[in-house]
Amino acid sequence: MLPYVAGVVLSIGVALFAKWVGFDRDRAFYPTVMIVIASYYVLFAAMIGSLQTVVLESAVMAVFVIAAVAGFKGNAWIIVAGLAGHGFQDAIHGHIVANAGVPAWWPAWCLAYDVGAAGALAWLLTRADADVAGVTA
Repeated sequence: MLPYVAGVVLSIGVALFAKWVGFDRDRAFYPTVMIVIASYYVLFAAMIGSLQTVVLESAVMAVFVIAAVAGFKGNAWIIVAGLAGHGFQDAIHGHIVANAGVPAWWPAWCLAYDVGAAGALAWLLTRADADVAGVTA
């Protein structure tokens, strides 16, 4: 339970901090967050020294990098969908790629972080006074 709580609390905390200091005014902020989130599974594969797992995890990461670029170039709602989609990927990750480097608590924590970040960004995008990710609502 703790990984879920920590993930949600941290994602909301990061979103509030980004709003407070103005990081989220840059259109690249949330796409960059999504790319970094997607890169961790590649890092875990590299830590165990499995080239095959690095290649597989990189292929999965590429999907989220493409979504990040599409959201950056187009509509910020693609980033919301990408973050939520990465949360779904966290839930089924062990059935997609066998990566012994992933800590046991990571999928739960990352799922909660991703869903929390997607929710925070969606909320910011729907606000009447929104000026987040370079998009004015």
